[in-house]
Amino acid sequence: MGFIFALLLLPQVINFLLALIPAMILLNYFYKRDPRPEPRQIVMKTFFLGIAATVPAVIIELLIEKLAPGGMSPIITIAFKAFIVVALVEESCKLYMVKRYIYPHPEFDEVTDGIIYTMAAALGFAFLENILYSMNSGNSWTILLTRGITAVPLHGLTSAVMGFYIGKTKLNGKNLIPFGLFLAVLYHGLYDFFLFYGGLLSWLSIPLLIILFFHAKHILHNAIDEDKKFFRS
Repeated sequence: MGFIFALLLLPQVINFLLALIPAMILLNYFYKRDPRPEPRQIVMKTFFLGIAATVPAVIIELLIEKLAPGGMSPIITIAFKAFIVVALVEESCKLYMVKRYIYPHPEFDEVTDGIIYTMAAALGFAFLENILYSMNSGNSWTILLTRGITAVPLHGLTSAVMGFYIGKTKLNGKNLIPFGLFLAVLYHGLYDFFLFYGGLLSWLSIPLLIILFFHAKHILHNAIDEDKKFFRS
């Protein structure tokens, strides 16, 4: 009986791992490059806050889609969904969780912390989003594998860029968070616009992800340099 139960449970376990592992790989990649890494328990708390952010994001997205005015041209409809319904809502929900619960924490004391914590929230968000997608798909493993190398990095990297400006705001006092949110929404919105439009345009999502990855790596190096200067002063 226990063996049969284990067999029945196996697909769900595989789905869970396929949703979780890509997020953990990307988070670990950036976490290991931090010379003064954040406490793991706070990083994991932020990951779970990102999971929690999925709930209001889904509700708000459904409400906006329901209340959105009709009569828009197809390309405007696609752009509205990509940049407003999805990108702005999701990035704002992740930002809220970090700003409300992690930003005031005394362990948030470096620019790099903004990148790591915001990325952790984003990857928690992506994890649950992948689980939800797999539940609504007839071919869940293919969906999870595909999203593991596309949507998961998108969420993590856009929020890493935003997190850089959250960290700079915390340390320098000048409010750069709106600009960070703008960049995250721009990247996220462009990615979704390419996919929603479809056809040959959808292939532009791949070079966009590559550009985003190198942008995130670049700002991580900048953040580490800024932190070194701050602690030397």
